[in-house]
Amino acid sequence: MAKKVTAVVKLQLPAGKATPGPPVGSSLGPHGINIPGFVKDFNEKTASRAGLIIPVVLTIYQDRSFTFILKTPPVAVLIAKEIGLKHPSGKEKRLGGSGKPNREKVGKITIEQIKAIAQQKMPDLNTKDIEKAMSMVEGTAKSMGVVVGD
Repeated sequence: MAKKVTAVVKLQLPAGKATPGPPVGSSLGPHGINIPGFVKDFNEKTASRAGLIIPVVLTIYQDRSFTFILKTPPVAVLIAKEIGLKHPSGKEKRLGGSGKPNREKVGKITIEQIKAIAQQKMPDLNTKDIEKAMSMVEGTAKSMGVVVGD
């Protein structure tokens, strides 16, 4: 007989640097699962992607066991990494883009870079067409204040 699912929790955590504190502890604590075990497994599986934010979908079962699926990083994070966008303080934390994307531009991205991001993000997108995926990535770049072109 299949295990009964009691909750599905979605989190976005820094690759290889998750801790049992918030947001992990406050999101998973009420479900009674082994938080240090999850953190250890997550950090081991994402250590090679350090510097990125990794979305994770955690399925929690009635017997307090769990499974989790790692997704590809958000497009905005991939764009920021691709063009070298950093927080003004110089810390590793990424800047989301321009506060006024129509007036203030924060960088430039090429069509080849957009295609590479679209191919990386393809498993999590709701399309199988690379052109449509590139269009989605391009829209995100424009909304961040990133100039798209060669």
